[in-house]
Amino acid sequence: MTVTVKIGPHAVGAGERPFVVAEMSGNHNGSLDRALEIVDAVAATGAHALKLQTYRPDTITIDVDAPEFRISAGHDLWGGERLYQLFEKAHTPYEWHEPIVERARQHGLTVFSSPFDATAVRLLEELDVPAYKIASSELVDLPLIRLVASTGKPMVISTGMASLGEIDAAVTAARSAGAGGIVLLACTASYPAPPQDSNLRRIPVLAQAFGVPVGLSDHTPGIGVPVASVALGACLIEKHVTLRRSDGGVDSDFSLEPAELDALCVESERAWAALGGTTVGPTPTEREGLRFRRSLYVVADVRAGEPVTSENVRSIRPAGGLPPADLDRVLGRTFARDVARGTPLAWELI
Repeated sequence: MTVTVKIGPHAVGAGERPFVVAEMSGNHNGSLDRALEIVDAVAATGAHALKLQTYRPDTITIDVDAPEFRISAGHDLWGGERLYQLFEKAHTPYEWHEPIVERARQHGLTVFSSPFDATAVRLLEELDVPAYKIASSELVDLPLIRLVASTGKPMVISTGMASLGEIDAAVTAARSAGAGGIVLLACTASYPAPPQDSNLRRIPVLAQAFGVPVGLSDHTPGIGVPVASVALGACLIEKHVTLRRSDGGVDSDFSLEPAELDALCVESERAWAALGGTTVGPTPTEREGLRFRRSLYVVADVRAGEPVTSENVRSIRPAGGLPPADLDRVLGRTFARDVARGTPLAWELI
């Protein structure tokens, strides 16, 4: 697949280096100063982009205390919390967006966001973000997808929890409304997500089914899963980032610290470079190694007429002599002339 999507100055797609996106989410812990510090920390890594989430508590839910509006009691991080309270803690105030976006751009970071309603789209259009992300839970909100697509900008659509039919409906809505390219993200929408639920083998399935670049939105601990995803074709990697997990916060448990984010950037690019091609045979960097393959050498000074034995001919490094497979064919023959120790064995010598 040769389809690529342009997000800011970056080409995202098969054959391109992995595009690493650092998700701030609620890790600012309610402090604009901390949010700006996160931007600075992300910029000091190899990450290409910073992503925000643009909503107010009342644009994503309503303030109701009923069982349907509470996280299940057994949830690892947010058990028993009311949705409104959780989003109150996690949201990034609208008035913070401009300074955050400006700081990111000063650092040369591409910055975009996940909008959750029309007010968010209007704000992000005023800030001229180059792309939009649709969160997993919003994949089924086709009116929102059409609204975002109508901006004509690229869309990154996360597919956590979604069936193929639901993904198809979202992609169709985005295309029909004028999206300027689509990237799908494989995602396990649990927080944190166990690695065994990542199902990375779905990445090429999604790419083949929809003909678009596919990446990974990852909520597992560490960087092992996203690095592995590159081998399956992931061309965009999104991970939550925080300054220090020990500071706490709504998403801190499944977020990377800056040094880990930097390691992800390095290792994901190494994984991408390692994919190479399908050629079986020596690579250019192995040419020197070919000189030191084993071959048959005369390992003792011999006189003409002496027999070839396992004492005077052996398989050793380097190359240059007859192949080791010929040892049984030469043993018992006689030397045609005097041969010095360290001479590669050749047929004209025996």
